[in-house]
Amino acid sequence: MTGLRIRYLSFFFGLITVLSFLNVIYSYYLNLYLNLDTYYISLITSLVIAILFYRFERVKIKVTIFDKILTVFFGYLFLPLILCLPLYFSIYDLTFLNAYFESVSGFTSTGFTVFDNIKHIDQSLILWRSSIQWIGGLYFLFSIIYLIDIYDENFKKTLTNYISFNSSEILKQSIKIFLLYSGLTLLIFIVLNLLSIRTFNSLNLAFSIISSGGFLPTNELSNILINNTQIIIFSLLLLFSYFSIFFSYNLIFLKKKNINFFYEDLHLIFYYLVVISIFFLFSSFNNDFSKNLLSLSSSMSNIGFSLEYDQSKLSIVYLILVIIGGSFFSTSSGLRFIKIYSLFKYSINQILSFSRPKNIFMNKLIFTKINFDFNEINKYFLTVIIFIISLFTLTTLLSFSLLDFESAFKLSILTLMNTVNSSAYGLSNLDFYNLSYFTKYCLILFMIVGRIELLTILIIIKNFMFKD
Repeated sequence: MTGLRIRYLSFFFGLITVLSFLNVIYSYYLNLYLNLDTYYISLITSLVIAILFYRFERVKIKVTIFDKILTVFFGYLFLPLILCLPLYFSIYDLTFLNAYFESVSGFTSTGFTVFDNIKHIDQSLILWRSSIQWIGGLYFLFSIIYLIDIYDENFKKTLTNYISFNSSEILKQSIKIFLLYSGLTLLIFIVLNLLSIRTFNSLNLAFSIISSGGFLPTNELSNILINNTQIIIFSLLLLFSYFSIFFSYNLIFLKKKNINFFYEDLHLIFYYLVVISIFFLFSSFNNDFSKNLLSLSSSMSNIGFSLEYDQSKLSIVYLILVIIGGSFFSTSSGLRFIKIYSLFKYSINQILSFSRPKNIFMNKLIFTKINFDFNEINKYFLTVIIFIISLFTLTTLLSFSLLDFESAFKLSILTLMNTVNSSAYGLSNLDFYNLSYFTKYCLILFMIVGRIELLTILIIIKNFMFKD
């Protein structure tokens, strides 16, 4: 019998309690009483569940990786049920499915919204939507640590010098993540304020950026970013969810600079500079480079923000960048650049080894002494295969809901990569509110599938199909 580790989830229900309380204080402070009672509902409900989950978990002698995966999956289903309560009981007459859709979209850091006009929403509810993203981003990072056994040894070495992740090491890394995540959120908030962006907008955007989320506090980003300086600096701030959350910490505090702690981020820096240089050479002539920079940074970090202007000619490029994604240990999604690069280099070496059998080809990543592990290459390849199957499946399902094939295909990519629809991908006018029940259920499921890492899907399938 599979045992869920509900004590792991109790921390996040406690965090929902804290954020509900802060929303109550915020509502009283600004005299926003329209949805005040809804935050009391989420506060009391989450507090009760947090206490119950912490005190009454059935202890298991041994927890399998399958148990952990199901726990994380259960969290993605159940936590949004509590987070959607202020949306459902608000004055905006949302159905439970729409409220849950909005909640899952925020918790998975996707950003699809059923609201047509953000300006008509109460400020406290806008802040609540952003808080959902912030909790979801933190949950994703904690879940990577929780599921660390499915990753390779090289990835573990980017976090710690210890190969084994016992309970004390997991706790240490989790505390570090929480402090870094909160500190970087505060740093982004301060920088946005220094750019003369309204404090309320700065806070909501800070929550969205650090979590790689897609919710905006206004209808259009162009209502907030009004000059090139703001656009460029904002584009660079988006990279906080592109690089590893430990990158800045290791640069400042790591005493003995071990290249293993930086190798993925060094690859990402090189990749980012190459992409930006190509766009600068070919698109700077039309004076849209700052806007392109925003779309590039946003796509590479899987956020999806863009300014409203015609980008149809570049939409396929932005979608490719979305699929590639950023760092393993960031809130971005995608297949991850290091996987794609490793697969490409390994494949090239295999081809060359047949054409030049007398030569020796080293399967080694640049900026590091790490060699490829054949078993990890197989995992990366399986991840790509699972993505293709998931993409084909979701595109087919969405095509049944009267979406044209192109829109269904683009939306499927954004759903699996947890990236918000915008003008950069030609889907900014998509109406999620009026989508059919079937379509919303499909999007909810695949937003979660994209967030729990595609490799875990294979583990779940293996456990059910191949019993010991």
